[in-house]
Formats: sequence, C-alpha cells, structure tokens
Amino acid sequence: MMKRSLLALVLAAVMLIAACSGGGKNAGPANETPGNSGSKSDNLKVVLLVPGTLGDKSFFDAANSGLEQVANSLQAETKVIEMGVDTTKWEPTFNSVAGQDWDVIISGGSQITELLNATAEKHPDKKFINYDTDIPEAAPNVYAISYATNEVSFLAGATAALTSVSDMTNANEEKKIGFLGGMDIPAINAFLVGYIEGAKYAVPDIKVAVSYAGNFADPGKGKELSLLQYNSGVDVIFNVAGGTGLGVFDAAKEKSRYAIGVDSDQGTMIAGTDKDKANLIITSSVKKIDQAIVHAVRGIKAGTLELGKLDVVGLEQDGVGIVRNSIFNSVVSEDIKAQLVEIEKKLIAGEIKVSNAMGMETSEVDQIRNSVKP
Repeated sequence: MMKRSLLALVLAAVMLIAACSGGGKNAGPANETPGNSGSKSDNLKVVLLVPGTLGDKSFFDAANSGLEQVANSLQAETKVIEMGVDTTKWEPTFNSVAGQDWDVIISGGSQITELLNATAEKHPDKKFINYDTDIPEAAPNVYAISYATNEVSFLAGATAALTSVSDMTNANEEKKIGFLGGMDIPAINAFLVGYIEGAKYAVPDIKVAVSYAGNFADPGKGKELSLLQYNSGVDVIFNVAGGTGLGVFDAAKEKSRYAIGVDSDQGTMIAGTDKDKANLIITSSVKKIDQAIVHAVRGIKAGTLELGKLDVVGLEQDGVGIVRNSIFNSVVSEDIKAQLVEIEKKLIAGEIKVSNAMGMETSEVDQIRNSVKP
C-alpha cells in the first residue's frame, strides 16, 4: 500500500509540473505570428509587438519587413505579435512578453512609448527598441529612433505641387493638392507642416485641402474623405493615415487622380495586386524603418549599440527619403525630377530650414494650415 501511495504521489507531481509549464508554449493575449522561431539555440531571440495589425502596406508592414531581415541576415529567432487597436490589451501583452525569454523586444509609435519605457524599467535584463517615436525620454535599456518627417514631407509637398501645375495626364488646371491625416496630433502634423512648406516653396500660391480621419484603420473613411477632396479640384493627395490611407488609393483610382504614399514604398507594394492603382502613386515619403530595426538589432548583438537615448535620422543620414521607383521614373517629368534633386541637396546642406510641428502650439499649426486653405 505504501509503495502504491508513493507512486501515485510521484505521478501527480509530474502531471502538475506539465500542466504548469503549458507544454512549453508561450501564451499571450494577442495574435502571434512565428517567424524563424524554433527549438532552443544560442541565436538571438527577437519579438515585434505591433500596436495594431499588419496589412497596412505602410508603417507596421515596414517594421515587419525589418524583422524578417533580422531573421534572415542575423539568423535570429523571431515572432510578430499583433496587439490590435484595443489599447487596453497592450499593457498585458507587453508584460506577458517581457516575462518570457526574448532578448530583444521591439515596438514603435509615440502612443506606446510610455508603456514601452515603463516595461523596460521593470525588466532591466531585456533590451528594447522603439523604432519610431518623437518622445525624447528613453529608459536605460531602450534604443529609440525618430525620423525627420518634416524634411521628407517637404520633398513630398514639392512633388505634389509641381505635379499639380504640370501637364501630367491626370493633373487638372487648379493649383490645389490634398493631405489626409489619421489624426490631428503632433506626429501627423509634423508631416503636414513640412508638406505645406515644401508645396509653397515649389509653387508659392498653391492651395492645400486638409482632412483628418480620426483613426488609422478605416480605409472606407479614407476613401470617403479623399473623394471629397478630389471632387473639390485636388489632383494629388498625400496619405499619412496608416491603414485608413489605403482608401486614398481607392479614391485616386476611381477619380483618375494622383496620390503620394507614406512610410513604405506603397506603389511597389500595391503593384502586385492592382497595377492601375499603383501607377497613380507617384512616390512615397519613406521612413526607412526596416533598415533602422536591422541596424539596431545588429548593434545589440555586437554589443556596440548605445542604449538609453533617442537618435534622430533625416535626409543627411539616409534615414528618410522619397521613393524613386519605376512608377516615379515613368510618370514624373524630367524637369520635376531635376527640381526635386536640387531641393533635396539644399535640405541636406541646411540651405532650406523646415519647421517642425513637434512642440508647436496649436495656434501655430492652425496658422500654417490656414495660409494655404482653399
């Protein structure tokens, strides 16, 4: 009897341990997409937390591209976790992931910066990368990156204005361009202010219609607002609205007008599924998020990356730029291309100074918006 009782106790203990371990799987409250993850190894383990969902062909997809490059070029074990748009799920996801065996935790956006820093402070043994924020504070184990979006948006504005007054096929006679932002917030208005100043530099009497969708995940709303702009005489719209901005391209195709993408080369990304739509995206204002992520993870792996700081990258550092792809080269005139090259040179040399909406009073942004109001 004693032997049987002892055996039963041992079996019960084994079953309890197995149940508590969860079979070795990482449980989490969000959608998880494995990358190069596998069994135990000495490879760096890197996870990307997306404060939204993939498929925007812009901001989040650019970060995912960076993670894929990390997996391929650094042989890291990787995973993507889409946290969704419900912000109440972000903190538990961060806490859950930080408690697991990831070496590097990546996320991005000013909306998650406070949470990311707080999580990093509670887990000093982990390394964190914030791939896009305009908040200068960074915890000692965080590397944060900001992009000179005002500079590259200046180029986008010049492109739009010069297109509007050109004899390009889908340009009309009105000197009027558009801007669609996800929300009326400083991070988006940093694009807007640069866009307006670049447009006015190229065409001093240009008019700029401005709309905000109020979110970053509603393409239908983006299309509705864009159609209103195109119907009012706008012939180019700059999309700075994440997933909502995909509606800009739908409207551009419906009205045979032009658009400018954001964060990723949206023309090339869309060309695979809708070439006619893609050919109306004359360029994109790109933050080289994928390259920034690869650079940061490589530095962490080598032990050379300086943490606890915010790095700002612009045209001079090749951290931002407008896309000059096959669409741009075939649609945009040689004269406009030449003018854009000269403007970019002046921006890099500091001969052109671009205002930055970050830190601006609302009244200052209003004044700039109203200066070009149709």
